[in-house]
Amino acid sequence: MVTAGTYLKKRLFTSDELLGAAQEPLFRTAAEYRRQLQAWAILANHYHFIAIPSGAATSLSNMIRKLHAQTATLVNRTLGTPGRKVWFQYWDTHLTFEKSYLARLNDVHNNPVHHGLTAVASTYPWCSAAWFEQNAKPPLLRTVRGFRYDRLNVPDDF
Repeated sequence: MVTAGTYLKKRLFTSDELLGAAQEPLFRTAAEYRRQLQAWAILANHYHFIAIPSGAATSLSNMIRKLHAQTATLVNRTLGTPGRKVWFQYWDTHLTFEKSYLARLNDVHNNPVHHGLTAVASTYPWCSAAWFEQNAKPPLLRTVRGFRYDRLNVPDDF
């Protein structure tokens, strides 16, 4: 699981155009670095994603470096602020316990609800909730939704 925040928690990805433009590099970079996305949420000043590396996955830090370079260039060009620092840092957690993984899946899917952006996560276009509802088998969907995420120790004070 990866969480990253913008520098000084500035809300830079504030339009549909910028949020969508940030989501596309995440998909592209994850595929390039051989990581299968399981959940994602992109918000104005941070993002979360959970990905499973495939057999030949390459460096996570290189993936994040490329993702941050692409999204920083994009937001700075769009907002007319070339060279401005966009990303502050990122945190990654290797999820090794099934219950922790399932709870974090639920957390990431519901992050837009947690931050008051929507009442129903699946209506927020820049997170994986709708995708998960459409693609997960009903027993897995019920299981994930049953996990509480309000007690997780995930950096998310954005």
